[in-house]
Amino acid sequence: MRGKNSSAPQVTSIESDGFHIRAEGREMFVDFVNFPWFREAGEAEIRDVESPYSGHLRWPGLDVDLTLDSIGHPERYPLKARLSD
Repeated sequence: MRGKNSSAPQVTSIESDGFHIRAEGREMFVDFVNFPWFREAGEAEIRDVESPYSGHLRWPGLDVDLTLDSIGHPERYPLKARLSD
């Protein structure tokens, strides 16, 4: 019997200021300051993560898609919001 697919992303811990995720052999911290979409999410929603293709993570219950690069280097991807008139 084979073990669980080790390449699947996995949230390893959730803290008050963010969470740790392991994906593609890397452990990263997703902080709620740079990624506010997760701040009010429940544990089950944060842990429900998939990798549709290399370098990409998706949280279907939250409708959030992120690249590993944006998690590792959030300064390269400033948050922008459009204000409606």
